[in-house]
Amino acid sequence: MSRTRRFLTALRSAVLGTTVQGAGTATEPARQAVPGQSGPDATIELDPSTLGRTGWGYAPESDGALDPGEIVWTWVPYEERDGRGKDRPVVIMATLGRGNLLAVQLTSKDHTGDDDYVPLGVGSWDHDRRPSWAGIARVFQVRQGGVRREGTVIDSARYTLIERAVRARYRWH
Repeated sequence: MSRTRRFLTALRSAVLGTTVQGAGTATEPARQAVPGQSGPDATIELDPSTLGRTGWGYAPESDGALDPGEIVWTWVPYEERDGRGKDRPVVIMATLGRGNLLAVQLTSKDHTGDDDYVPLGVGSWDHDRRPSWAGIARVFQVRQGGVRREGTVIDSARYTLIERAVRARYRWH
């Protein structure tokens, strides 16, 4: 490789944040894994018809373990199911056993009148104090190791509102 080409490759690497591999080819830097995105602690969308017994019940505790009623941040796959997703808040709704928990996602996008969303109003989980909705059309399995951070606790009245909507939607008794 010529001296000029090596210089230009090094300059490109410095400016674009890429690394030089082999004979001067640039590759993207390795992305840091987002908790919940992959591996055994990945957040996954569940088929509600396959769920067995769930442990419902509002039980948040400030002990570092995930409990129903807590809002946490984890990677959530997009509806397109194409491997992409986004780090977002979810409400832990129930225990599924073996360290798995059932969760629904929160959004601040207005879903007034949409039966797939339960209106929650404003809460401490949103620093910008925007109204929020709980999406009940999709349910997720969350694991402790897949959580980036614990956010806050939803009050028992809102938890019950979401629980009733989810259980009615999927005819879980």
